[in-house]
Amino acid sequence: MTDSPTDDSNRRTRTLVPLEILEGESVPAGLVDLLEPTDVTVLGYHVLPEQTPPDQARLQYEDRATDALEDLAREFGAEEGTADYRLVFTHDAEQTIERVAADTGAGVYAITGATGPIDRLLVTLTSDVAVERIVSFVAELIGDREIGVTLFLATDDESAGRELLETAAGPLSERGIDVRTQLSLEEPPLEALIDAAADHDAVVMGEQAPSLRTLVFGEAAERVAAESFGPVLVVRRLEGEGEGEGEAADTPLLSDGSEE
Repeated sequence: MTDSPTDDSNRRTRTLVPLEILEGESVPAGLVDLLEPTDVTVLGYHVLPEQTPPDQARLQYEDRATDALEDLAREFGAEEGTADYRLVFTHDAEQTIERVAADTGAGVYAITGATGPIDRLLVTLTSDVAVERIVSFVAELIGDREIGVTLFLATDDESAGRELLETAAGPLSERGIDVRTQLSLEEPPLEALIDAAADHDAVVMGEQAPSLRTLVFGEAAERVAAESFGPVLVVRRLEGEGEGEGEAADTPLLSDGSEE
């Protein structure tokens, strides 16, 4: 099992790639290439009707789902030891993704989208998400590849916004990465982000604590992925980071990877 990410610079980030494996959901080649510097766990899940026991579904679908997952894991480098997979039959997809992310020590999860070669990433920053960890992940992801970055921030505080963007751009520029900044002051933050994403091949953003708005309108990352059609990489928040009222703690994964 992979350990949780730490500040150890020799340790690669693990990315969780959740897929509705029996619905034919696939991974675009551009995302496979983009995630090459990270270790990958492909999570194949299938959401069951409430009355269907997971063990019954496993007997019916496990072989077909496993074949598909093995093929995907090979694309991500299973033979080189940089990828593996999990198969879960569940009644709650969101809870399953959180459990497996915690169990595997994944620092990032991916919403697959559709894309070809990745030439430029949109990296969105907010005041309540750890900017340093996001920038560190982006630097690891790009490495020495010719992939540009646009740092994006929506705020009503122009001075603080520009300062945050300049601070975040510094470490990336020092690595020779082509960095641009974009500050949105007028448009509502999520709408501004969706508009900006249209001109980029993929989006990197931080995971935010649940709020009434996300419960009503859906997670921001899901909305960005749905409206931009490209992949979205979400840097998971650490325990205690960005916590809000009503936030639930992670629940440990059962030992066999199945749901109760």
